[in-house]
Amino acid sequence: MRGIRTFGFAAGIVATMLAGAAWAQATDNYPNRPLRIVVPYPAGGIVDLVARAVTEQVGRDWKTPVVVEARPGGNANIGTAAVARSDPDGYTWLVTGPAVLVNPGLYKDAGWDAMKDFTCVGLAVWNQSVAVVNPTLPVKTIGEFVELARSKPGELNFGNPGTGSSIDLSAKKLFQVANIQVTNVGYRGQPPALIDLMTNIMNFEIVSLELALPHIKAGTIKPLAVLTDKRVADLPDVPTIAEAGFAEAAYVPWYGIYVPSATPPALAKKINEAINKALQNPDVQRQLSVANIPGKPMPLNDLAALMKADHEKLTKVVKTSGMPLQ
Repeated sequence: MRGIRTFGFAAGIVATMLAGAAWAQATDNYPNRPLRIVVPYPAGGIVDLVARAVTEQVGRDWKTPVVVEARPGGNANIGTAAVARSDPDGYTWLVTGPAVLVNPGLYKDAGWDAMKDFTCVGLAVWNQSVAVVNPTLPVKTIGEFVELARSKPGELNFGNPGTGSSIDLSAKKLFQVANIQVTNVGYRGQPPALIDLMTNIMNFEIVSLELALPHIKAGTIKPLAVLTDKRVADLPDVPTIAEAGFAEAAYVPWYGIYVPSATPPALAKKINEAINKALQNPDVQRQLSVANIPGKPMPLNDLAALMKADHEKLTKVVKTSGMPLQ
């Protein structure tokens, strides 16, 4: 029996060594075929822009073809679940926003567990946004909006571009911190909600900065605060949400690049380094700056910590906001 156990132990060591050697060889040869980049949103949107700007530069650096595939549907669930089930060989990446962290808490069966099924290998962008109102609303600051909302519980409304979206979560966090009741009105995306804000059907919205800026400059919407860590150059007189007195509501969403969690660490590290290099490329920075969405090179450990912290924060927002399970 002892001989059998010894043989089994030795066989296990050999198998482990062979597997390690195979993965090492695979890493050395990686990539040797096209990369598949899944965006769980429609083509032409902001996530698609981000995905192409960053991953196509990685492809140029690696001299490897990159195919960006839009797989919208199910509030980002369809494309995200497909990547979670894909082979962990480094050839299938996911580019998405907070939905990857939030949706498992919003849907009975989203198709993945964020912390178990994915490894974040890159922070593509911080998504800057701004809280805005119709110019006729008699408020100039977030504080004044909060006081007005408190005096009229449920009478003011909020144009919500999508349940569980970064904007939805940012607004709900603000409403919780400020202890106000604002009526939620659902929309399919930001543009139609913004149109209704400009025509005074909606009272309040949080809008991506690149979408809001032309209308702010035209005077058709009024900014109250930016949801960023510091003031933005295009709106130097508009305070951050923290400066406005609501630091606890200061959530800055980000778009990440993910691979299945079973991807070998050596491959994940190689991908992470390539993404960080791409984010420092002047052409990529130019493309992202057009949409006011700067990226940030980060090592894997920092990305894991950020992913964990935001997963906990957003899961708490979902639970305490009373969002119904879909």
